[in-house]
Amino acid sequence: MTDFAALDFETANQNHSSVCAVGVIIVRNNKITDTYYSLIRPKPNYYLGWFTDDIHGISYQDTIDERPFPEVWTELRPKIEGLMLVAHNSQFDEGCLRAVHEAYNMPYPDYPFQCTCKASRRVYGKILSDHSLPTVAKKCGFDLLNHHNALADAEACAVIAMKIL
Repeated sequence: MTDFAALDFETANQNHSSVCAVGVIIVRNNKITDTYYSLIRPKPNYYLGWFTDDIHGISYQDTIDERPFPEVWTELRPKIEGLMLVAHNSQFDEGCLRAVHEAYNMPYPDYPFQCTCKASRRVYGKILSDHSLPTVAKKCGFDLLNHHNALADAEACAVIAMKIL
């Protein structure tokens, strides 16, 4: 697989539709050719402070004036058109993408997804102590310094995918 889009969402609360940030890395011919990052005003628009403070640090104040998902998606969709989507723990990110489409009554094209976490388990098995994004990224030669920043996580995922998918 040489052409794909690595995708990562951050959420404001326990609802998968509450995406508050998206990061995407476009890979063509096994090279990063484009990046995309946006904060998003989530739906529903509330934050679980203990949850978001400990994980990604994005707050209500950071996104209150940001665009809602449909506006962001209109800009992002053409960039990923026809590409396989890749995520680390793709079940979460695919779930977010489906849920936010549903929350806004948007048709959901069945995007194909690959999971770098599952691929890591197949390739590295018990060689790694765990298959978390930072651990697998490090094994693939990428030092993930800003974990839970959607763009940094998408870049780590892209590096992993180029190495093991």
